[in-house]
Amino acid sequence: MRIEGSAALVAGGASGLGEATVRRLHERGATVTIADVNEERGQALAQELGQDAGFVKADVTSEDEVSAAVDAAAASAEDGLRISVSCAGVGWAEKVAGKRGPHQLVPFETLVRINLIGTFNVLRFAAATMLGNEPLDDDERGVCLNTASIAAFDGQISQIAYSASKGGVVGMTLPAARDLAAGGIRVATIAPGLFDTPLLAALPQEQRDALGAQVPFPARLGLAGEYAALAEHLVENRMINGEVIRLDGALRMPPR
Repeated sequence: MRIEGSAALVAGGASGLGEATVRRLHERGATVTIADVNEERGQALAQELGQDAGFVKADVTSEDEVSAAVDAAAASAEDGLRISVSCAGVGWAEKVAGKRGPHQLVPFETLVRINLIGTFNVLRFAAATMLGNEPLDDDERGVCLNTASIAAFDGQISQIAYSASKGGVVGMTLPAARDLAAGGIRVATIAPGLFDTPLLAALPQEQRDALGAQVPFPARLGLAGEYAALAEHLVENRMINGEVIRLDGALRMPPR
């Protein structure tokens, strides 16, 4: 998929991995729509980038808000929506059962709703819109990228909810790619390891350094720009489809 001149939607694009992806795609010439619940950060980023960048307040769990964000992105370029990237997500730590009793149901439901159902919500609306696009090279009409985590494979103690939600994103990848193949739409998923994002920003630097030291090479936290660089490649490489790619410096998470 050609990035320059294409319309792109980045859900969760106001910070972290999403913000880096917004910046990367915009730098490459895409018209980018930032969809996020954080209106202040999203509008500030759009204003900073200026031309060919816009913001739409959208909760990924809301059908109406995601539909409106997709429509805004599709209308932002004459060629329609060609690129969709889902980066919105949250975390929670709690064991399945312990001294305090069973895992609370509400946090589990919340993570599944935001991380998994929210990703599916963006995917289904974006794909439905892309099906109406004119085909390009190889009859491609669009590309949808999702964000999982290595926790989908190496879930640690107290990550039951997070791992389940991200494992669902992994599980959607191949059937989604097969569903959309006839329409010329690709689907791929990035599964990041330990990245320097707002989720880890609250930790003391000493703890952040210790986490980074667990990575075989390079022995540091991943950078949001490295996620964005992979997203850029996945958008452009038409042969990558139905695949989940770990981005983790060869890290395999221990139980705790």
